[in-house]
Amino acid sequence: MKRKISILVVAILIGFTEAYSAGRTITGIVTDNSGNPIPGVSVVIKGTSAGAVTDMDGKYTLTIIKEGGVLILSYIGYTAKEEIIGDRTVIDVTLVEDNTKLEEIVVTAMGIQKRSRAKSERACYDKAAHASIVSGYGGYKMRPSGNENTESYASVEENGFRNSRSNPLSTFSIDVDNASYSNIRRFINDGQMPPADAVRIEEMVNYFRYTYPEPDGKDPFSVSAEMATCPWNSEHWLLKVGLRGRDIDKSDLPKSNLVFLIDVSGSMSDPDKLPLLKSALKLLVNELRSEDHVAIVVYAGSAGLVLRSTPGSLKGKIMDAINGLEAGGSTAGGAGLRMAYQEAERNFIDGGNNRIILATDGDFNVGESGNDAMEKLVEQKRRTGIYITVLGFGMGNIKDDKMEIIADKGNGNYAFIDNLQEARRVLVKEFGGTLFTIAKDVKFQIEFNPAKVGSYRLIGYENRLLKSEDFNDDRKDAGEMGSGHNVTALYELIPSGSEDDRPEVDPLKYQPVVKNDNPADNHLNEFLTIKVRYKDPDGGTSRLLTKTVSGPVKAIGEASADLRFAASVAEFGMILGSSEYTGNASFDSALNLARLAGGDDEDGYRSEFIRLVKTARDIQH
Repeated sequence: MKRKISILVVAILIGFTEAYSAGRTITGIVTDNSGNPIPGVSVVIKGTSAGAVTDMDGKYTLTIIKEGGVLILSYIGYTAKEEIIGDRTVIDVTLVEDNTKLEEIVVTAMGIQKRSRAKSERACYDKAAHASIVSGYGGYKMRPSGNENTESYASVEENGFRNSRSNPLSTFSIDVDNASYSNIRRFINDGQMPPADAVRIEEMVNYFRYTYPEPDGKDPFSVSAEMATCPWNSEHWLLKVGLRGRDIDKSDLPKSNLVFLIDVSGSMSDPDKLPLLKSALKLLVNELRSEDHVAIVVYAGSAGLVLRSTPGSLKGKIMDAINGLEAGGSTAGGAGLRMAYQEAERNFIDGGNNRIILATDGDFNVGESGNDAMEKLVEQKRRTGIYITVLGFGMGNIKDDKMEIIADKGNGNYAFIDNLQEARRVLVKEFGGTLFTIAKDVKFQIEFNPAKVGSYRLIGYENRLLKSEDFNDDRKDAGEMGSGHNVTALYELIPSGSEDDRPEVDPLKYQPVVKNDNPADNHLNEFLTIKVRYKDPDGGTSRLLTKTVSGPVKAIGEASADLRFAASVAEFGMILGSSEYTGNASFDSALNLARLAGGDDEDGYRSEFIRLVKTARDIQH
């Protein structure tokens, strides 16, 4: 009996210990040698993705899941420091400036010059600029200090409702970009509401991963669908269509021939631009295998080759070239692109992943600057089998419209990097999806049954719409899908016969009306048919997948956590974009949906979204 009681007591004590350790909070202040607080310091638990960032007062708060462990504190211009957690709840740290001399690479009209200069002279750390940094979740932001905001976004003309009898087909190209979400996050974390044209709802929805079935056949992705009542209009339905790309093990990926095309113009000097870019590229370099190769081209007043194609096994050499970059000069974007393509062609790998990674704030203001000229250049070069990934950085100078065009026309993708955690997500966690294409020219076409669906509205994808006849035209370019990528599309549907149905035209007088009383022949039980066309990465002829959807339409509270969460993100996007179809949408409604749709949130992205909606609500009010 005593033995049983002892065991019970031990079990209870262990339970208390585990409960205590799971919720233990660590706080602290990070300062420099002079005792000044350092905002924007990354505080990460070693060997995990858990972390925090210091605020304007150098303070941080971090909840630990397990006992023990080590904190790693790092910030540009300082030597990283490790602190053993132990049983401490307050860990204050002083970071020391890094006095290491770095080789500076300057691009001039005469070519590339090299010189060495001390840390105290380097432009990558400026204390006056440092004082204007504000903290944000997972990273740091730079407020424009009196500079004119020259950001530019392509205008968005929102999709309206289409009558399914006169317009039964909805056709569009997939979009795996998610730059809009991280860019919006950057605005909100800096205390501002984003401009409406910066809101692309499909990119917000596609930022998050959903639980779609694994592909089980020869096709590189699966197709799934779900319907529920619409949260912002209970008389309508919401349709979620999803693709899931096949995951390819890193060891099985084809060899890579990468060219880093890095903007080192004067506009890139802010801490959230070139310094963050360098840290981001180092994360990618760590993922390279010995059979992969990297070259580096930089551009400012002119373009230059900093590093010839180098095997991934020589990571130190690649890192040295990245470390030596400094910003200065104007922006010869066109010349840089041409030189990058030349280097990629010179080292082309048959059957490999030949790709340019353009890292910039998008300010192409010298040389090949027009959107049309850029588009033609990239379209011409993609036919050689060289794709392009675009990474955007910084604030106050973003040329979002140009960067999106380059990625779309270059058979690539576009991400906005607002902090190092986002860089890790794009370049490490989603390494395969970002860099390795498993299907190209992927197109959706959905045929709605007017007996079930009176009208429909595609939410987002405004700049990805295609003509109905483009679906079967293999000459028509469309989006690319990477290894492990998810693609999600949402439709708002008005049931057939609803008082809210929105016909576009009067009934046609001269077209034959086909009537058949046999429900099986008329497919009356079907709501819609999904068709997807795609090509293999090196193929020229498309393949077709089809899937019929027959319901049921669930109550939103009974729908999957994924559908509820995607609906929450779309509702938030409609509010930010000032949609005319918001109905009963509100920040609180989006919050309630998201709170009830935690789902798989291993990396905390859904929790971060909830915090973002709360912050936007506070800013708006």
